[in-house]
Amino acid sequence: MFDNLSEKLQRVFKNLRGEGRLTAANMEAALKEIRMALLEADVHFRVVKQLIENVRQKALGEEVLTALAPAQQVVKIVRDELVSVLGSQQAKLRFSNDPPSGVFIVGLQGSGKTTTAGKLARWLQRNGHSPLMVSVDVYRPAARQQLSVIGREVKLPVYEGTAEEKLPAELARAARREAANSGRDVLLVDTAGRLHIDEELMLELAQLKALLNPVEILFVADAMTGQDAVRSADEFHKRLGITGVILTKMDGDARGGAALSIRSVTGQPIKFVGVGEKSDALEPFLPERVASRILGMGDVLSLIEKVEEEIDEKQATETARRLLEDEFTLEDFRDHIRQLRKLGPLESILSMMPQVGFLKDLKNVQVDEKQITRVVAIIDSMTPRERAHHGLINGSRRRRIARGSGTTVQEVNLVLRQYAQMRKMMRNLTGGFMGKRLGKLKLSGILEQRI
Repeated sequence: MFDNLSEKLQRVFKNLRGEGRLTAANMEAALKEIRMALLEADVHFRVVKQLIENVRQKALGEEVLTALAPAQQVVKIVRDELVSVLGSQQAKLRFSNDPPSGVFIVGLQGSGKTTTAGKLARWLQRNGHSPLMVSVDVYRPAARQQLSVIGREVKLPVYEGTAEEKLPAELARAARREAANSGRDVLLVDTAGRLHIDEELMLELAQLKALLNPVEILFVADAMTGQDAVRSADEFHKRLGITGVILTKMDGDARGGAALSIRSVTGQPIKFVGVGEKSDALEPFLPERVASRILGMGDVLSLIEKVEEEIDEKQATETARRLLEDEFTLEDFRDHIRQLRKLGPLESILSMMPQVGFLKDLKNVQVDEKQITRVVAIIDSMTPRERAHHGLINGSRRRRIARGSGTTVQEVNLVLRQYAQMRKMMRNLTGGFMGKRLGKLKLSGILEQRI
């Protein structure tokens, strides 16, 4: 996300660092480039105008112009202004003191409301809540069945209604009663959408709002539609009073105009972003971290949190020990790949790394997820003895493994080569300076302390 904008802003800052000193003239030139970068990223023109004016006032002050590293000061100012535009602090979900808390999912048809309802339900469950979902979309064919399918996928309940409950208000009222009776503390209401905003839709949503008095009305917007998403969010807020926004398809949005505009235009915060198709691909929106990613500083904190949440600590520690002690087998190699895949698409993980030094080209790395699947299939097709002792794998065994995994002998050879290179690299690492240092520090004792 934000790839195009990030690349252009980094080029501006690089040019500033190349200047002998910062002057009003070269600062104005930089501001002009920043303005163009933001407009080309489809950021709302009023947002761009205000951001540039704020940066100008702060960057042309005496304190910045005479600083030892003025270019770095400018980067900090731009980052602070981006954080301000994005919302300064994380906007958390609100909950009622009298459960169940009603949360409406609203938006135009095709924005991803139903899928987002499932993702949000999964996120709520993982954060200590017990949600019940209901679809009140009685117009779109199979809309309610779609939510039921998603409910089964995330293993969470969906109120499907009875034959007598045919109106949105009837379904909503019965679902609230079911949530209260079953001890569910959140009722997620997936509402109907239209291809455009119309009076009938808004009247229905207003009636549902009056009936359930929800604590949250979350507008779901497709980030890739840019300013169309911003205009729709603004219209929904004027007519309905939304409390927050969920931006979907953020992983495919290279510009970022909607994310940088929607809060300033509507006055309402972005609360979550969808970053993939899987049921757990929904993340809280953290303005400071997003601003850092826009400026190429990465989002290492989010990466660490994701690793802590998904990776088994004991298994990771054991893998590290086996690597350093040259006991790393093909089975360990496969398990290591499986652990990494829990973090999500590898391209998404690489995008969280700071774009500096030898890491600066990581964002351009194209990861073939199918190739990773083939590697796992190849290792799965080996016998336990072959995985433990790779030296046993001769020509005939390679042909059998290739047949069993639906791959070629050449692909089997490539996996074995990659594995051998990894072992060799670790042997060199532990046999040299690092190995001596680890010996002095008593590696086994350190590993027991879970460094």
